Amino acid sequence: MEQELIINKVTNSGLVTFDLEDLYDQGERVVYDLKDNLFMGMILKEKDFREFLKNHDWSIFTGKNVAIICSEEDVIIPTWAYMLLTLKLQPFANCVVLGGLEELENKLFYDALRKVNPEEYQGARVVVKGCSKVPVPAAAYVEITRILQPFVQSLMFGEPCSTVPLYKKKA
Repeated sequence: MEQELIINKVTNSGLVTFDLEDLYDQGERVVYDLKDNLFMGMILKEKDFREFLKNHDWSIFTGKNVAIICSEEDVIIPTWAYMLLTLKLQPFANCVVLGGLEELENKLFYDALRKVNPEEYQGARVVVKGCSKVPVPAAAYVEITRILQPFVQSLMFGEPCSTVPLYKKKA
């Protein structure tokens, strides 16, 4: 009985897989809630806030990714307060954003995607991997599409064995 030769068509396809999961920042994500700095849960007093900023141990944020929010509704936080807080966090934190964890995740991926050299994908047939073990925001998929489209021959989404065609350069 003759054995049938098994051919791996995916390997021979010439597809290049781009896995956004590889860009995932492993650092801890934390939320800094300004509600804890409000006087009577209603206002931010500059003198008290400055005193807190001066005496707080900011080293607890070393290497962390920090999202700054104020969960208390109907409170106006002056812009300078966000700026002062950022100045205290910046020497220690890996990343600081104004907004929730979604904005933080988007920023982390945007920063990582800025380091991608799209010219390395010139003329390539690229599959942006769809499944990952870490949360990849939709914004990262939008950004990698924007970055790669001018360089690639074709762009697909999914897995090399099952792709959704997105773009093909006109001849």
